[in-house]
Amino acid sequence: MKTFFKIFFASLLALIVFTVIGLFILIGFISTATTSEVPVVGSKAVLVLDLSVNFKEQAVEDPLGELFSSAEANKPSLFDVVRLLGEAKSDSAVKGIYILASDNANGFSSSEELRKAVLDFKKSGKFVIAYGETMTQKAYYVASAAERVYVHPQGGLEWSGFSSNLLFLKGMLDKLQIEPQIFYAGKFKSATEPLRETKMTEANRLQTSVWLGDLYSAFLKAASTARKIDTAVLHQLANEGDIQTAVDAEKYQLVDGLKYDDEVKGEILQRLKKGAGSSINFVTINEYAAATTLGDFSGSGKIAIIYAQGDIVSQEGDEEQVSSDLYKNVIRRARLDKDIKAIVLRVNSPGGSALASDVIWREISLARKEKPVVVSMGDVAASGGYYIACNADAVFANETTITGSIGVFSIVPNFESFLKNKLGITTDRVRTAPYADMGAGDRPLTAIEKRFFQAATDSIYHTFKKRVAEGRERNIEYIDSIAQGRVWTGKRALEVGLVDKIGTLQDAVKHAAKLAKIDDDDYRLREYPEKKNFFEQIMGNYKRSIKTNLIKDEIGVEQWQLMQQFRQVKQMVGEPQARVPYFLTIH
Repeated sequence: MKTFFKIFFASLLALIVFTVIGLFILIGFISTATTSEVPVVGSKAVLVLDLSVNFKEQAVEDPLGELFSSAEANKPSLFDVVRLLGEAKSDSAVKGIYILASDNANGFSSSEELRKAVLDFKKSGKFVIAYGETMTQKAYYVASAAERVYVHPQGGLEWSGFSSNLLFLKGMLDKLQIEPQIFYAGKFKSATEPLRETKMTEANRLQTSVWLGDLYSAFLKAASTARKIDTAVLHQLANEGDIQTAVDAEKYQLVDGLKYDDEVKGEILQRLKKGAGSSINFVTINEYAAATTLGDFSGSGKIAIIYAQGDIVSQEGDEEQVSSDLYKNVIRRARLDKDIKAIVLRVNSPGGSALASDVIWREISLARKEKPVVVSMGDVAASGGYYIACNADAVFANETTITGSIGVFSIVPNFESFLKNKLGITTDRVRTAPYADMGAGDRPLTAIEKRFFQAATDSIYHTFKKRVAEGRERNIEYIDSIAQGRVWTGKRALEVGLVDKIGTLQDAVKHAAKLAKIDDDDYRLREYPEKKNFFEQIMGNYKRSIKTNLIKDEIGVEQWQLMQQFRQVKQMVGEPQARVPYFLTIH
């Protein structure tokens, strides 16, 4: 017994010692993170804009990366990047911008905002050079705004036109004997097509051709303006497959030259009037964000920017989703806060739960009675994403925003044959009413039950159209004619009256200030959802990054993306959905 107590107390003492040491180490880390010096830009700085970084709607903070001195731990938001480029325009320390343009991880609408910011920066007379070893079309869309565009001599420029590829699951479901019982309203509402078709319907092919053509036209127009080449010529280059090598890209004047990395750096040194072999003070956009104070922190009136990015879900969701529980409270707080004079809702969402969308719509409607509400649309603000946007005082979109898709669908899977014939599983039941097990999934719906589901879908669709008609001040018959689940680009949405203006988030903020009668220089911004505290960020980021990275490393990025698509299909089951037609994959 004496030996037991000896071991026990020794172990207890060791545990206490290690706990205290760990606590001191953690406090030291926190102290280091909170007292770290603000980075200094230095002289003759060249701002680096890396398009392979996906700039989300809200800034990404990684305290663990900060603790271990990772310069790229935190990433500014898209809005911050745009404003930082504006700040650099008048910053005497910044002499130019170097765009890394091999790939572009940002959507077309986000790229449109980045491109406009680069063009605005060029007005300063400072240089902008873009370089990529092999440059994708989406990267070129932004890079073409540069003063000089270069690619690697053995690299190249993608110039093949756009395509949108869809994955159809019906054949697999047929083999598994799984019946996806589907109910939808709107002839263009093709979110369920992958489950009920083996190829595009004609309606879907038509709408895809139109919106994809609009994106392609915007791309060609941007290139045409930058390179002073007619769009018809640019289109023909893709049609004929004329751009196959870097030499071809230079021959047809799509790039200014073929250079190795050291040669590009040599030109930058010349622009900086520094000798060969000198070092270049490259400053990443992340480092510049840490060193720069954006002008949001003065002024008597507050404007709230509420970022709604991700799938719209009922009740609680994760950080990558728009949870109705969270967002109704966020909007309510902004509405009741007397210091907040206007609200800007930034929507970057393909939609989701119709019920959750209506919950958020209600809060927007109440807020609008108290103060101006302006919507800014990002890459996608469609279906449920449009539902929550339609009742604002003004709606802004970029030309390449994907929006509309006013329609509804429901999915009730029937696994009876799969369970019985593939797994040897059968089920039985006792009911107290004929419809007690309706939608259980282990039997097909009856004809009456199918009518129930279709009626519910039609009812939600009617409500959706009514909300849009009221918000856009049009009759419901007209809204029905442009609804039907059809997807529109921002440019066409303006023509049919679904949005009010083509403009960026910055334009939407300025308009909100005008509606609230606040001078341009007399407001400050407050962003929602509010940032989590230090410990919440550490635990949340650690758990999410470990889980994501482990799975990605094991199955690969493409399989990971496929798994995310299946996850979204799973979320659609059992609840009426107002969601964009399908997973938009553009090549």
